[in-house]
Amino acid sequence: MTRDAVIVDAVALNTALASADPPVLLDVRWALGQTDGHDRYLDGHLPGAVFVDLDTELAGPASPQDGRHPLPDLAAFEAAARRWGVSGDRPVVAYDAVGGTSAARVWWLLRWAGVRDVRLLDGGLAGWTDAGLPLEAGAVTPEPGDVVLEPGALPTIDADEAAAWDGSLLDARAAERYAGDVEPVDPRAGHIPGALSVPTAGNLGPDGTFLSDAALRKRFAAVEGPVAVYCGSGVTAAHEVAALASIGVEAALYPGSWSQWSNDPARPVETGPAAARV
Repeated sequence: MTRDAVIVDAVALNTALASADPPVLLDVRWALGQTDGHDRYLDGHLPGAVFVDLDTELAGPASPQDGRHPLPDLAAFEAAARRWGVSGDRPVVAYDAVGGTSAARVWWLLRWAGVRDVRLLDGGLAGWTDAGLPLEAGAVTPEPGDVVLEPGALPTIDADEAAAWDGSLLDARAAERYAGDVEPVDPRAGHIPGALSVPTAGNLGPDGTFLSDAALRKRFAAVEGPVAVYCGSGVTAAHEVAALASIGVEAALYPGSWSQWSNDPARPVETGPAAARV
């Protein structure tokens, strides 16, 4: 996979939207603890974009055993993708208002389920408006798609595999959560023993766009062997998977992530700053 297969900028997207084969546009505005994503979408979104609800369409029911955002039931996810207008032969572009860190969830899920042409809008909503491109208000109801989803196109690991991971296990949460200094949502603070702290936010520059290929390669230079990524609940870790994919590095996702691991008292926890931080 290359950068152009993962990310598209606003100018190129605008050109694609005017073509004979425009992509399906997915608006995934979401943030932990906020519930107004749909309202913000209705106020203004990319022309033709369909709203995607991360909590209900991109995840199964939360539980201590499975985590806060377990993978959705495949049949329900396929039905949702068809509602958004996804068909097997149409490209898809997803965006949000936070540099792709929530939109990466639908990027990863569709890729995992076999949809090959899925990209993230570089810079998200701000990247579009900063380019002087228009928004529209109100809901969009697209023609239903006919996509058929098959899981397994991207690798995943479970808690047992994370515990025994022989390679680089990356923790994509903020450094203070990794260290165990704070834990705002999960029952225990700290990180999976042996994991490296590589916060997702560091994949982006000050303007909310992805770092250059050279900067991303430098950022992940210490990563060795097979790579797997986790975060709080499998959302922002997908952004790290995308960043790695853009420089040709395949990484597995641990969907249960810290929200599953920390709910199991039999799982060990480490605290303290990373000695070998990437």
